[in-house]
Amino acid sequence: MVRHIKRIVNSPIISMSLQTLNLSIDSAPRAPVSVAIYRMNEIRERIVGVHQTVPALDGRKLTYVNFDNAASTPPLQEVLSTVNDFMRWYSSVHRGTGFKSQVATQAYEDARHIVRDFVGANQRDHVVIFGKNSSEAVNKLSYCLPLQVDDVVLLSLLEHHSNDLPWRAKCHVDYIGIDAEGRLDEDDFDRLLEKYHGKVKVVAITGASNVTGHVPDIHRIAYKAHKAGAKILVDCAQLAAHRKIFMGEQGDPGHIDYVVISAHKMYAPFGVGALIGRRDTFGQGEPEYRGGGTVDFVTLDSVDWAESPERDEAGTPNIVGAIALAAAIKFLDGVNMDTIERHEAELTAYALKKLSTIKGIKIYGEADPASTANRLGVIPFNLEGMSHFLLAAILGSEWGIGVRNGCFCAHPYVLHMMKLSEQELERVRADILADDRHAMPGMVRVSFGMYNTKAEVDILAEALTQIARNQYQGKYLQDQRTGEYRAVGWQPELSEYFKL
Repeated sequence: MVRHIKRIVNSPIISMSLQTLNLSIDSAPRAPVSVAIYRMNEIRERIVGVHQTVPALDGRKLTYVNFDNAASTPPLQEVLSTVNDFMRWYSSVHRGTGFKSQVATQAYEDARHIVRDFVGANQRDHVVIFGKNSSEAVNKLSYCLPLQVDDVVLLSLLEHHSNDLPWRAKCHVDYIGIDAEGRLDEDDFDRLLEKYHGKVKVVAITGASNVTGHVPDIHRIAYKAHKAGAKILVDCAQLAAHRKIFMGEQGDPGHIDYVVISAHKMYAPFGVGALIGRRDTFGQGEPEYRGGGTVDFVTLDSVDWAESPERDEAGTPNIVGAIALAAAIKFLDGVNMDTIERHEAELTAYALKKLSTIKGIKIYGEADPASTANRLGVIPFNLEGMSHFLLAAILGSEWGIGVRNGCFCAHPYVLHMMKLSEQELERVRADILADDRHAMPGMVRVSFGMYNTKAEVDILAEALTQIARNQYQGKYLQDQRTGEYRAVGWQPELSEYFKL
């Protein structure tokens, strides 16, 4: 088990091996990890593929502009280098006595500590559980909590499906409303706490909206939730790469009980997520996934389950993904989250000013450039008279700009922001069930990372200005089944760019 392995691996030789991975090596509580210091003007060059060119409809090669960071961020050079360095030591973890297994185990457990420190948790009260992503993390928590069918979980209308659908199968769910600009309505939250007095067990809320970038005051919400006798989960998948997170001590009324994060939104796209939560929540009952590593002892008649996190990480874990996430966190710490926040707020204000001058554009959510301190760099919009499917296709095909369009796995929020009637919603649902998405409502979304620039925003503004004047080159046909448009007579051979 891990407790045994940790006694083995704290040797000078293994410590030297781990230093080549640039990971911390102490398994006991420690001071914050020392990190390199990065300046904002250095960050862009640390992004893998930042100078990648892509083909355009007119035959040009354009440097790709990635404004789809809310979906997934590109990898960092430091992450890629750390993963490549670790591959020499890759082996099984926790149950191997070979030297490589010892190194891999220490590195994996150090990744756990680095994640814990990043969100302001402590080893005494909190456990870090690695899994596939934040969606799996929320599902795991919904399974681990002892919820009854008449218990109440309060969500918000802002939620990504991953922090909505898992709870619906467990107990009664109700939704905190939003105001006209898509911000959480705390008065409605207070009303629901009063309505369900004594029945609210969990408040599960986003740390930042992946649709509008709105950032609720999670510690104030936590204070109210705890006062009502509830625990709070904050889905930080969208927040973690952009703002500082601090779970806090459990004696603090504004502390956060559970946090989930995803590495692929934090410049480490190697397929891992983490659930960080109260140690006293886990280790009770039986785990939802069972198998290797989850047990202390098994006979034909009985099973003794291991402690968490071992019992909650069935099978061989994603060791590489955990190490990649830790490497990304060390980089973010080196930049400093406050510095990232200031840069992205400035960039968002600049973008809102530029976009507001374009004829026919409608921006959803907070559009005031002065409000960027209270939001992330996520801007959803539509262009009057043009399908979001078509607009996204033109931006990609003729300008080399990567955006996301649709409902962003947050259908209730997007459809509410678009003010669709019940009749319109029924029509949309009927069309989709008939495999017809040509008129599927949605928006175009640009979302910024710490490496994006004002020059890239200028390219977007110029593209939208010309498109709004119908000054684009191609003719586009729509696939009724998917809703997507493609330029007639232009289909680059994708295997020329990458092929397995």
